[in-house]
Amino acid sequence: MESEARLTRLASCAGCGAKVGAGTLSQLLQDFKTRTDPRLIVGFDKSDDASVYIVNDETALIQTVDFFPPIVDDPYLFGQIAATNAISDIYAMGGEPKLALNVLCVTETMEEAWIREILHGGYDKAYEAGVIISGGHTIHGSEPLYGLAVTGFAKPEEIRKNDAAKPGDMLILTKKLGVGILTTAAKAGIMTDPAVMDRLYRQMTQLNKNACEVMQHYRVHSCTDVTGFGLMGHSCEMAQGSGCTLHLQVEKVPFHPEALEMADMGLVPAGAYRNRDFAEKAAEVQGEVSRAMQDILYDPQTSGGLLIAVDERDGEALLRELKSAIPDAAMIGYAAEREDQAIVVEG
Repeated sequence: MESEARLTRLASCAGCGAKVGAGTLSQLLQDFKTRTDPRLIVGFDKSDDASVYIVNDETALIQTVDFFPPIVDDPYLFGQIAATNAISDIYAMGGEPKLALNVLCVTETMEEAWIREILHGGYDKAYEAGVIISGGHTIHGSEPLYGLAVTGFAKPEEIRKNDAAKPGDMLILTKKLGVGILTTAAKAGIMTDPAVMDRLYRQMTQLNKNACEVMQHYRVHSCTDVTGFGLMGHSCEMAQGSGCTLHLQVEKVPFHPEALEMADMGLVPAGAYRNRDFAEKAAEVQGEVSRAMQDILYDPQTSGGLLIAVDERDGEALLRELKSAIPDAAMIGYAAEREDQAIVVEG
């Protein structure tokens, strides 16, 4: 799906790897004077995927925004991936996305055809999700950027926050890890296997819609999508917010096998090191876990899967139903009473 465009050459970093580190964000937002409202049940202080405002007993309003530099050269594919990634935050909260606004930055050197194809990709993916793009904002800048501000809705009881995991919950991840490492290798011209890249593109353009719809039929306590902060960063937020310890069983974690080889070669995005700085101090590694495998756990994902904490009585049934539509879904660990560390990585 490549075109003559070389969008990644116009950006210094790619996809969700451009995300500011979680620890840095917390420091930046400290001590701001903000208004409070009891109907705002999820705000910026919660480190969740989107804000949630209770409109009435039947309706919760969910809002999010996400945009980033090109992770691929093909403009249409970039638009699809960016839109899929932005819409995912609504699914991670248990909601149904409905409206969106384009967020676009273009450079002076970008051809008009490229810009049109970026937007085309975004519109097509929004259409697939049942989302109406009702407007947006476009500026000129030094690097291309694209994404969406998305609004969704849910019944208040269907909201799934990232800070409500309970001891005994089983942890399910719906997409493979390693996207950041492999796209970094592709940008460096080292990962050139078209079959591998096509596999990544299919994953990054796969909506989390099915996973969201399926999980609503089970006793899911908590959910988040695994994106820029990597599995370790998002697990850390879930564990700390929930007052639990999450045990991640490395042998069960799904990942693209080629990412392990690339990580061994040192092709690790800068975002993985930011994620390690944030989460490593809250993690304990038990057993043998190679540095390359740890890099995969910290790797920033673009348009990643859902991390679901489900009641242990429903875990196996939920996994079976997920795998019927999402073969890569896997049970990767469990939540326990709070221990010395927020995350235990079991080798």
